[in-house]
Formats: sequence, structure tokens, C-alpha cells
Amino acid sequence: MSARAPDAEHSAPMDWAAVQALPKPAALPRLRYGVEDQQFGELRLPPGVPGPFPVVVLIHGGCWQSAYDYDYVRPLAEALSTLGVATWTIEYRRLGNGGGWPETFRDVAHATDHLRVLAQTYPLNLKKVAAVGHSAGGQLALWLASRGRIDQGDALYVRNPLKLQAVIGLAAITDLESYRIGPADSCHAAVEPLLGGNPTEQPQRYARVSPIALLPLGVPQWFVHGRLDPIVADATVLRYSERARANGDRVTLGVTSNAGHFEPVVPGSTTWLALQQAVVDALLQ
Repeated sequence: MSARAPDAEHSAPMDWAAVQALPKPAALPRLRYGVEDQQFGELRLPPGVPGPFPVVVLIHGGCWQSAYDYDYVRPLAEALSTLGVATWTIEYRRLGNGGGWPETFRDVAHATDHLRVLAQTYPLNLKKVAAVGHSAGGQLALWLASRGRIDQGDALYVRNPLKLQAVIGLAAITDLESYRIGPADSCHAAVEPLLGGNPTEQPQRYARVSPIALLPLGVPQWFVHGRLDPIVADATVLRYSERARANGDRVTLGVTSNAGHFEPVVPGSTTWLALQQAVVDALLQ
């Protein structure tokens, strides 16, 4: 059963507790892409129709921290699969369970490239793959699109990374250098532990994974954001989008006036139609 925001047109912005309380679909087998505990994903195929299917790599957020896992985006994975795309909902190491630099990035990359292995068994169209990421997962999704430019010898280098056709950011974090500035008990404070220091101490790491520093990405990008987002301000994605367009990227930005940080990942919310259209435009045309 797909989760649906109650009375989506009139309710106040959702908080984390409301998202956690939404019904979840039945669990699918965990398919491993590595030997570490957090190296697995859940592959969901569209029901009742033959493939091969375009693929969404779905990357959860949660401030890159181990306290937040993939479970809250599983309803979104189920809902997206009804549009005709396969969803590969990935877990990865985070701060507190073996993640940080470079493990978090290596895991997300390895999980994405593992689609080549899955395609040997499941009907997947690897010529049509989009990364869809929420919040911190949005930063990781945007970074994935840049991997073809990583130099050999870099800690994040892999030979022949899987090419993405699009990225869809849901309340996405787009600028790590500026986002790190915020209250000590907030998501902002996770950036420096993730990268092992501030921009003065680790300038190359910020330059190699912060989306705004990687422009142009060279793939179409869609952003679904809430005007009332208290965790990732809409002004940040607007600034990113303007700079991306100035660098030649094709960017579509939708900001919903009565949505907050979590509506973009909730089927049936005020942002749901915008996300559906982004997926159709990115993979189904």
C-alpha cells in the first residue's frame, strides 16, 4: 500500500514524525552490493507489465547520519514503480556506522554501478537511469552525475562508472560549503564530519563532491522543493539552479508554496504531481 499524506491540499507541512507514521509497503529481499552491513538495496519492479524498465536509483537523506535509514523512502519507491520505472532503493554507510569520507561516497557509487549486475537477472534498461535523492541524498545523487570526470588515483575513482541520464533532487542540499554553516544540533553540522573538516582544512574534498562546485554536470536536472522547508532553504536550490543554467545545464525547478522538507518524498502530497512529471520527463519519454 502506498503512503499518502492525509488531506494533502490543506494540511500543514509534514514533520519527521508524520513521515515515520505513514504506512510502509511490504519489505522486499535485500540485495547486497557489498559485504558490509549497510551495503544493500531493495529492487522494486513495476507490477504486471514486462520490461526492460528505466531505473530510478533512490537515495535517502538524513544528514548523512546512521540514525536515519532507507525505510522512510520505501513508500515513495513503491509509488514510483507504478509509473513504469524500476526503483533501486539503496542503503549505504553513514556517520556512525562506518561512513564518512570516502566510504559514504564509495558505497553510493558502488550501489549504482551494481545495477549492471542486477541487469543480468532483472529486466532493467541501463540506458535510462536517473538518480533521485532527498535532502543529503540529493547531494549524493547530484555528485553521482559527475563521476565520469574523477581522475584516476582519486579516492573516489572507479573505472567506467554507470552513466546517469538525469538527476532529480527532492529538497536537495546543493552547496556543502555554505550549508555547513548552521546550528550545532542541526543537519548543517554534519557536513564537516562527513568531509573530515572545514573548507580551509579540506578544500579538495569540498570541490570534489559539493554539487555547486561541480557544475556543469552535463545531465538534465529536476528539483522539487517546498517554500516552507526549514532544513534546506529554497533559496539555496534557486541559487544552484541559476548557476547551473548559466553553465549550460538544463534545470527544471518547482517550488511548492505550502510544502516543507518532507512533502517531496511523500506520494499524494502537495509536491507529488511535480515529482511524477519529473520522472516522466526524465525517463519515460
